[in-house]
Amino acid sequence: MQTRTLGQQGLTASAISYGAMGTAVGYGPTDDTASIAAIRHAHELGVTHFDTAEMYGWGQGEKLLGAALAPIRDEVTIATKFGFEAPAFSPNSQPDHIRAVVDASLKNLGVDHIDVLYQHVHDPAVPVEDVIGAMKELVDAGKVAYLGMSNTTPDNLRAAHAVHPISVLQTEYSVFSHESEAFFPVLEEFGIGLVAYSPLARGFLTGAVKPRSEYGAGDFRHNVPWWAPENYDANVAIVNELTALAEEKNATLSQLSLAWLLARKEYIVPIPGSRSRERVAENIGAADVSLTAGDLARIESIAPEGGIGGPIVF
Repeated sequence: MQTRTLGQQGLTASAISYGAMGTAVGYGPTDDTASIAAIRHAHELGVTHFDTAEMYGWGQGEKLLGAALAPIRDEVTIATKFGFEAPAFSPNSQPDHIRAVVDASLKNLGVDHIDVLYQHVHDPAVPVEDVIGAMKELVDAGKVAYLGMSNTTPDNLRAAHAVHPISVLQTEYSVFSHESEAFFPVLEEFGIGLVAYSPLARGFLTGAVKPRSEYGAGDFRHNVPWWAPENYDANVAIVNELTALAEEKNATLSQLSLAWLLARKEYIVPIPGSRSRERVAENIGAADVSLTAGDLARIESIAPEGGIGGPIVF
């Protein structure tokens, strides 16, 4: 698989990488055995970068990913995040909290260093400069290799980069969610990469979307505006048009959607996640889908503003 450069500090990642949130939270019941098999199959097919966070099960997601990657640790990069506090999911980026979370993440993952450490969400109580200063200390101590930010603003990203080079921004980006494009100028000014989470629009672009009523009570899609009754049918109509284009390309809807992201900028790496080996293989196949200028224009005409009912509030 093609490798892409994220930032100017040496970080690289497979063009399609892996997001592990769904192995722990958010998408209904989990199956650790199936998740580990899916993660290892992703690596077999060329994935080299895997993403998790303390918040995904409050350490359980990290433990699962660490166990799955233990036999191949030296062949991959692992990203995790700090920035929330249990049980209320309130922001906390106080320096002492950052240090404690990172030490716990190292233990949970079973590693001697974290390849990419993100601030998961902006904390209005702590200046960005202080957050990055604490993260820089962890780099200097050898506990972290590269720094990233997530769910932030262009101004915060600029301020962070002035304290220590930021290699990568992680933000939601998909055919349905275009808000991340506001970051392009600062990303290109400083040579920062973009890791796109929810690249399949939280499941709406998988080809298996269902009405909100068919998801379990704990599924977070109950709170996503794309599934709201007043938006759902219009979004399904968008999906139907995209699916028709995908079929013309001998691709699936998921593959078309991921290929669109790869075509947007050479510094973008999407991180779809799945607990299914078959779905993982399908997603990775997007790296082989080539979109013409005409294809891209057609996607733009189908979803010029993204999905109906956004933007999504993290």
